[in-house]
Amino acid sequence: MTLMINELDRRLNHLCDLMDQTYLEWDAILILGKVNQYYFTGTMQDGMLVIQKDRTRHYFVRRSYDRAKAESPLTTIYPMESYRDAAGMIGPGLGNTYLETEIVPLAMLQRLKKYFTMRSIHSVDKLVLSVRAVKSPYELEWVEQAGKNHCKLLHELVPPLLREGMSEADFVAELYAAMIKIGHHGVSRFSMFQTEMVAGQIGFGESSLYPTSFDGPGGAYGMCPAVPLLGSRERKLKKGDLVFVDVGFGCNGYHSDKTQVYIFGAKPDADVVKAHRACMEIEQRLAEKLIPGAIPSEIYQSVMSTLSEDFRRNFMGYGERQVKFLGHGVGLHVDELPVITNGFLAELTENMVIALEPKKGLPNIGMVGVEDTYVVSAAGGRCLTGGGTDIIEV
Repeated sequence: MTLMINELDRRLNHLCDLMDQTYLEWDAILILGKVNQYYFTGTMQDGMLVIQKDRTRHYFVRRSYDRAKAESPLTTIYPMESYRDAAGMIGPGLGNTYLETEIVPLAMLQRLKKYFTMRSIHSVDKLVLSVRAVKSPYELEWVEQAGKNHCKLLHELVPPLLREGMSEADFVAELYAAMIKIGHHGVSRFSMFQTEMVAGQIGFGESSLYPTSFDGPGGAYGMCPAVPLLGSRERKLKKGDLVFVDVGFGCNGYHSDKTQVYIFGAKPDADVVKAHRACMEIEQRLAEKLIPGAIPSEIYQSVMSTLSEDFRRNFMGYGERQVKFLGHGVGLHVDELPVITNGFLAELTENMVIALEPKKGLPNIGMVGVEDTYVVSAAGGRCLTGGGTDIIEV
């Protein structure tokens, strides 16, 4: 679906307003990351968007110019073989320049400097993420669609897939096929540096406690050391296993995030149910606090301060691998601003989208807990993914 020009104008003006308020001496912004290019142009190409202080924008595209013209409503799209072409059109002097320092590699910056003169170079990453954090009605429509499909996937479609003796890898393959059939856009995107993910984190039993480099509470064996993703070919499902399914679901670029825990061929022990329901209760308390003006750091501290020392053990990760947040923004990436954590002091704003994910590791059993995606509203978080539910018996 093609983005409307008024939607792109709103995004441009929001970013420029923040730049005017924060960096009075700015002259130009370079957008080189593909996801941010999509956000500001409506198409995702090998190109560069140049935004100047007078709010003019020029989108230079190496490949594919034809596709960019077909997908984007912008009229200022130009073919480019090298940055020389862009410098020839807008001039080489960019002045005080802001770009995505978390994304742009040194080699690319050096190529830019061959053709452009930049008086100074600064990061625009946080301001772009701040703009993206507040969703428009257009964006909310797609996140809500993702959440609806996500709920159907985990509540209705996953249980029939689970069979005794199947490997984690086999399960993920069937899970991915089911996702595509009900509208998933095919990839789960993360902004975290060099983070790859096909569907999410999936583990049978103790597998969901296994250490990973991913900054989340859960774990997974993965395929092998070179591909610590998807699921193990060796770990087979057996009766009594917990099944931990933490996946993103995307529609038209926008994600929801949700986790569901199942138990195969048995009933969960009372201690397992108790820990899981404690996480459900924490999610509900967090959701009630998702109102405009609330401070993420204060939300985090107010909830963490009520947890006993015993419950904190293996909470939000297993052993020493506990993460330091209770929720995170969701949108074009699964990991966006804001973050419900210590030190995040920017107020929540209506129509921010946040995934809440209280989880707890149980030794030799696996990870329990919940995750759901919410919209910040005056009445508290509005759930888009069905809300936390008990462990599903299969």
